[in-house]
Amino acid sequence: MINRSPLANSFEFVIIAALRTQQLQRGCIQRVLGSHKFTTLAQMEIVAGKVGRLAPVAVGAQTPVE
Repeated sequence: MINRSPLANSFEFVIIAALRTQQLQRGCIQRVLGSHKFTTLAQMEIVAGKVGRLAPVAVGAQTPVE
């Protein structure tokens, strides 16, 4: 069992782990050492801070042009 941060949202943790598991199954390189199942590797990567979510971008937001 992976001990996630008590401050993390459990729903978000599960969703990110599921998405990362799919990436690992498709052949993406794992970011933590170990010979575990893909689901466990995904959870370990999240806890280690190697994988996370991107901040959402507001619809219609414009980037500054220099």
